[in-house]
Amino acid sequence: MELPAEKRFLTERTHPLLAKYFMNHDADTMPTELMATYQEEALQEIITHAAEKSPFYREKFQKAGINAKDIQNISDLSKLPFTTKDELRGDPWRFLTCDKKNISIIHVSTGTTGGEPIYVMHTYQDFFLNDLAPGFCKLVPVEEGDIVLNALPYEMSSAGLAFHKSFIHCCSATVLTAGKGGAYSTPEKTVKMMRDLKPTVAITSPSYAVTLAETAAKEGFDLTTLPLKLMWITGEGCSPAFRQRVEKLWGTTANFYYGTLEGGVIGIECNNHAGYHIANSHVIVEIVNPTTSEVLEPLEIGEIVVTCLARFGTPLIRYRTQDLGYIDPEPCDCGTALPRIFLRGRLGDQVRVNNIDFSPFYLEEFLMRQPEVGNWYQFVAQPGNNDVLKIRVELAPGVVPSPALADKLSSKMEFAIGVPCEIVIVPEVPRPRAKTVRVIRSEEDTA
Repeated sequence: MELPAEKRFLTERTHPLLAKYFMNHDADTMPTELMATYQEEALQEIITHAAEKSPFYREKFQKAGINAKDIQNISDLSKLPFTTKDELRGDPWRFLTCDKKNISIIHVSTGTTGGEPIYVMHTYQDFFLNDLAPGFCKLVPVEEGDIVLNALPYEMSSAGLAFHKSFIHCCSATVLTAGKGGAYSTPEKTVKMMRDLKPTVAITSPSYAVTLAETAAKEGFDLTTLPLKLMWITGEGCSPAFRQRVEKLWGTTANFYYGTLEGGVIGIECNNHAGYHIANSHVIVEIVNPTTSEVLEPLEIGEIVVTCLARFGTPLIRYRTQDLGYIDPEPCDCGTALPRIFLRGRLGDQVRVNNIDFSPFYLEEFLMRQPEVGNWYQFVAQPGNNDVLKIRVELAPGVVPSPALADKLSSKMEFAIGVPCEIVIVPEVPRPRAKTVRVIRSEEDTA
């Protein structure tokens, strides 16, 4: 069988291990046993490579008393120390296993988790060749002739360019480089682009999907008239109820895509909307107890830890993402063999009410089920006063505000989540220019 053009090109230049396993298989259709063999071989290679070439990991392994030969299979991963965000905020060059001149591209974190920025570096081979070798034909059904609206940030963040290269090289599609609200990519210009060029696929963040829908409505353009067959929403978490609102506004199926700047692709949702299929071709995912660091069993909720398998110039081993979730190894009805991961928010975003921690996605799910509530809101977590969950909301178009309505919505939320709630109706919640922050830690931050 003749290989697709993009894989013929990669055969000569991609890493030999990736060529060995993925030139004849896509990641989401590879037999489970073969994928397990690949992961074991890839893990041994990346650990040996990091121990020999990376000053950071060589010192880290030595301090832990670990030899690369001690890591023979995936269960041995737990012997290795973790990599943390604070460590990534140090000297970024010390992670390299190559000369500085071999670094092709550098991205920087958004800063939403606080602290100094994190610089993530890639060689040309890792970013433009190795990362593309394992394709996802079932989970990413984009093909030649599709026009993809890429409304993700291109500047500093990796999001826009990462999807840009994948849609072009892996899918042979046409990409509309819309960006996300930058100086030259206003919502108005993006709506004009959609109106003129009629994309068949879209990818953006949940909040920006709503922003574009609001802008289109103001200009009298109905997004549901576009020939969209699918869209992805990524970059921010959101609840199934919020996703349903996005689908209604855009008139198409919206699937979640989970990745991080540091670790790249981690999970891709299928149309069944039953968890993210883990990109086993790119990462090994562990779930650990955030307090004890113990590796947890399937279905147990803990912190998501990733080890990258297709990055050789700047390895990332046992990286603590600070995201919460659990793994379900049972096969999905869609037929994709990859196991699924379910997200449960971020460690730093949990909202404490009456000494109970809630994921903002869990709270959002019940809030977005109220038809009177609009698409913009803020949970206000006030230090020293966590007896009541305060929620600032815009109302849906045409709904008239009143104290009685606020009381009604407060009672519904309290009944749903089991703690006292106070709904505060506001004329407008500020629109973000960057990532949407749903949890406000101080009343002063709501302005």
